[in-house]
This record gives sequence, structure tokens and C-alpha cells, in this order.
Amino acid sequence: MVKIRLKRLGYKKNPTYRIIVIDSRSKREGAPIEELGFYNPKTKEMKLNKQSAENWVKKGAQTTETVAYLIKNCDENGNLVYNKKTEQKLSKKALAKLEAQKQEEAAQAAAAAEAAAAESGAENEAKEEQA
Repeated sequence: MVKIRLKRLGYKKNPTYRIIVIDSRSKREGAPIEELGFYNPKTKEMKLNKQSAENWVKKGAQTTETVAYLIKNCDENGNLVYNKKTEQKLSKKALAKLEAQKQEEAAQAAAAAEAAAAESGAENEAKEEQA
């Protein structure tokens, strides 16, 4: 079976990868059938021949999860379109504090609405007495 996967290059704790087409029984650094591009995870830099990769997938080549993500998230020029996550993961303590703050704000809003309703009711009674 033919696979599209990453071939590790670079030195210790500084990996760079080549995106290659290779027989699945070959070693990770074995001789590839074709090199499609490269990917540097530290700088999020990538260059990929997207057309060739899609042709290999149409021919039946299997992609690894990482390579499938890279192919899906690259533009027509083969550059990675990296979207940073805007959502932050909060600790349990921070989540509890945030929930308490939301409940407090909801209680204040309810009290303000109740006060406004009472005030408008008093104005309506005053208008009725004048009429």
C-alpha cells in the first residue's frame, strides 16, 4: 500500500519534515517514491505540491492524520493556513469563578428589570390618578 506521510529530518529537538509518498512497509527515512514538499512545525512553515498530493490520494494513496490535516489546511500555493486557537482552557477554579460572576450579573440584571417594572407601574398609577 502506498502512503503519504512525513519523513523526519533535522537535529535533536528541532525536527523538520518532508512530505513524501512511500510504500507503507518502508522505514520512516527510506527512499520515497516522490517528495511532495516540506513542513517545519516550529515555525509553521510549509510548502506542498497540493495538486500532486491530491492526485496520489485519487490513485488510492492513504494519508496519515497529520498529512491529511496539512493538505486540508493549505492554500492553492501550498502554504499552510494556520489559525491560532482563540479559546483558552480554564482551570476548574477559574471556571467556578466565571460561573459565579455570570450568576451575579444575571441576578443584578433581574433586580434592575424588577426595579424598572416597579417604577413604570408607579408612573402608570400616577398618570391614571391625574386623568
